[in-house]
Amino acid sequence: MSLTHQNIEQLIQLCKTGNQNAQMEVYNRYYIAMYNTAFRIVKDSFEAEDIMQDSFLTAFTKLNDLKEIKTFGSWLKRIVINNSIYQYKKNGKYHVIPLDDVLYKVEDLSDKNETYELSRLKAHQVIDTIKLLKDNYQMGLTLHLIEGYDYEEICEIMNISKANCRTLISRAKESLRQKLKPLAC
Repeated sequence: MSLTHQNIEQLIQLCKTGNQNAQMEVYNRYYIAMYNTAFRIVKDSFEAEDIMQDSFLTAFTKLNDLKEIKTFGSWLKRIVINNSIYQYKKNGKYHVIPLDDVLYKVEDLSDKNETYELSRLKAHQVIDTIKLLKDNYQMGLTLHLIEGYDYEEICEIMNISKANCRTLISRAKESLRQKLKPLAC
């Protein structure tokens, strides 16, 4: 069976033995999502690529620390997010996130139906509006709404208390709602 037809658990077992072809297959399956995750946090394409690659190296060297192979994707994503936030704080960069580049890098969406186009347009409006929010609101909403992290995970990632996390997300959502009101009309 070729590597492209194996499930992730089989590939990870091969990666643990140092199989470079299996590592390349795992990389090919995850690199776009991990790049997008890093890019949304560090807001720089080159840094996001470096973080993504460093995160893969970390993951491949620490595969034996992974307790449950089925969780590889979320484990890798956690490494990427932690590395991205570390780099973001280290650099102290606070410029606008060009999410348009990230969202549609995977494929050309030109041949989709009208309903999809309408949904995409609405998604673009929300993404563009998120860009107008304060940096901590952007990061909180990105982690919660786009990345799917719960409050406890966001608390750990952003190094804030549960009460602060809930308040931050609540205020960020309210700020987003207020900014989206004129667009809804």
